[in-house]
Amino acid sequence: MSIYQHFREEERPFIDAMMDTRNKVLERYTPKLTDFLDPRQQEIVRALVPADGELTVDFWGGYKEAERKRALFLPPYSDDLSRNFKVALYELNYPAKFVTIEHRHLLGSLMGLGLKREKFGDVLITESGAQFIVAEEIGDYVRFNLNQVGKATVTCEPCSWDDFQPPQVEWEERQGSVPSLRLDVVIAEIYRLTRSKAVDLVKGERVKVNWKVIDKPSYELTPGDDLSVRGFGRSRLIAIDGETRRGNLWVTFGQLK
Repeated sequence: MSIYQHFREEERPFIDAMMDTRNKVLERYTPKLTDFLDPRQQEIVRALVPADGELTVDFWGGYKEAERKRALFLPPYSDDLSRNFKVALYELNYPAKFVTIEHRHLLGSLMGLGLKREKFGDVLITESGAQFIVAEEIGDYVRFNLNQVGKATVTCEPCSWDDFQPPQVEWEERQGSVPSLRLDVVIAEIYRLTRSKAVDLVKGERVKVNWKVIDKPSYELTPGDDLSVRGFGRSRLIAIDGETRRGNLWVTFGQLK
């Protein structure tokens, strides 16, 4: 039985990379730390490393509810000293009274430094400012090179986890009916868009499913899929609740406030 049958075609390269990491840990008996993984990738890693096996894997992204976390593959008989996730917290310094910085602006500036998204954990915008989580190994590079976010001149400094400001995340659940679970159909229902607008967004590569860009309107969703539409926010297809009299599907979805 192939491991691939449980996952989607586009996830195969990531599966191969994690299988290679797993095998190296077992062969060399040394821990291996990944970059930050999104929740879907974390789910795949858990499936590749059964809890009853010799190998163990832990996840950490700076705080318990973190969305993006690093995975640490541990060989048998590892001690607590091996559990170093090398995660650092940085705070953005800017005139918050006069300048508004949004999540997309900060993330865009971080990506503009020439680093992979996987080197950054959660980016957190609060009423009082902005913080972000990074892989420890790139912290100094970010500190010395991040000086502009949008139109604002900024600096950033590492800060203590005692000063961490956890995000307040709220989901609004609603129910609707759709003729199918096609991507364009579902996002049209969730975001109250026309079908043609939904198609344009998908083809324009502005839609992500489980943190990956999907450009096919006919892409079939399943319950549990996380969606992100640039300019419209994030949502989640939670459940299929049955059929309407006309044969449509009742679905429950959540939309991030």
